[in-house]
Amino acid sequence: MSTRRSDDQLDTYLLRIFCLLITERSVSRTALRLNQSQPAVSLALKRLRTILGDPLLVREKSGMVPTERALALLSHAKGALAEIDRMTFAPESFEPQTSRYEFRVGAPDYLAPMFISSVVERIRQEAPHLRLSLQSLGPNFDFERSLAEGDLDVVIGNWPEPPHRMHLSMLLEDEIVCLVGANHPLARKGFTADDYQRAVHVVPMPYSMSQRGVIDTVLATHRLNRDERVVVQSFTMAPYLLQHSDLVFTTTRHFAQFYADLLPLVILPSPIPFPAMRFYQLWHERNHLSPAHRWIRRLLADCGKQIKPGS
Repeated sequence: MSTRRSDDQLDTYLLRIFCLLITERSVSRTALRLNQSQPAVSLALKRLRTILGDPLLVREKSGMVPTERALALLSHAKGALAEIDRMTFAPESFEPQTSRYEFRVGAPDYLAPMFISSVVERIRQEAPHLRLSLQSLGPNFDFERSLAEGDLDVVIGNWPEPPHRMHLSMLLEDEIVCLVGANHPLARKGFTADDYQRAVHVVPMPYSMSQRGVIDTVLATHRLNRDERVVVQSFTMAPYLLQHSDLVFTTTRHFAQFYADLLPLVILPSPIPFPAMRFYQLWHERNHLSPAHRWIRRLLADCGKQIKPGS
């Protein structure tokens, strides 16, 4: 019976390159992510093709695309890496001051800027060598799968009905308000529910296709319609469109306050009785008892407690 040479065996280095290659679909981007040369990554791809007996990435008009076998192997490779990481990189204790751990957090772009700022400040003070990667959530992003496969460590969201398949805890509550330009007629005369329905609104694209947001849920429940005249891909773009227009933007108070301090904008109480928007952190069972992950979850919770509704 023939046996493979020792240099033809999969190791953690090749597994990591495999996962990045299939995710990035590019040798150059993979090399950049790993801070390695393209020839080194190309050589690793060649070895992977030999070991796995498959091209793994093939060239098409749109660029490199993974084969069916590569996609089928991806989840297994990520699972294997996760188990290896748990064995080799998960000590019994976690020392923030010396750790070079990387935490990957998924969050929507309308999370209170002061919350993220507080998180970064605390990390820089308590864990100066630690790396934090923030992943923006979008409508096609499968955050539950990313948590299960280890691509993300924590996901922050404001689900009206939080998913119960994983662990979660509430981070913060925030009041829903309306943001308008300083010269908007409503900024002077006040704001009624009829005004809200007659106004023209700027709204963001949904970040989740599976769940309606709090604002849309309340409007649908009360059978209220609004004129959604402008749709933007990012929450952070909306405030800049208000300065010299008659648009209204419905958002959270701390998000609105951040931009009202920067731009000629006015915050108005919402005439629609929206409940407070609740943000949760969500994590997978695989990280539930990890000292490092327990540390980052406590830090996120502490920063959330500093955000007071209506303040």
